[in-house]
Order: sequence, then C-alpha cells, then structure tokens
Amino acid sequence: MSEQEATTYNYQRYRQLLSEAVDESSRLQLISLLIAEKARDRLEAQRASDRSAMTAETVAKVLGNGRREHLQRG
Repeated sequence: MSEQEATTYNYQRYRQLLSEAVDESSRLQLISLLIAEKARDRLEAQRASDRSAMTAETVAKVLGNGRREHLQRG
C-alpha cells in the first residue's frame, strides 16, 4: 500500500479489501485498518480545528492591540 493510498479514503480500495477478507483473521485486520484510518482522520480534523483557533486568536490579539493603540492616540 502506497503512502497516497494510506492517506485517502478510497471506497474502491475498501471494497477490494473486503472481498479479499475470506477468513476471520483478515476480516479483523480490515476492521482494525478502518478503525485506525478513521482515528487518523479525526486527529487530522482536530489538528485543523486547533490551527484555525490559534489563527483566530492571533488575529484577535493583533486587531485588539491595534485598536487599543488607536484609542490611546485619539
């Protein structure tokens, strides 16, 4: 499995893996893979949310500081 395949949600790939899961062991491996990839997706979403929050906080600080300086001058 290539790095690109591991980082994209590819239904065709999952369908193929499911068709190849002919015994309990391979089915359990597929379930583990699906769980791990969903957890990775959730972690990435959380990181993106954290980055957005940090950016918003930084912008608010910068704009807030500029506003205070303007009021002090006025």
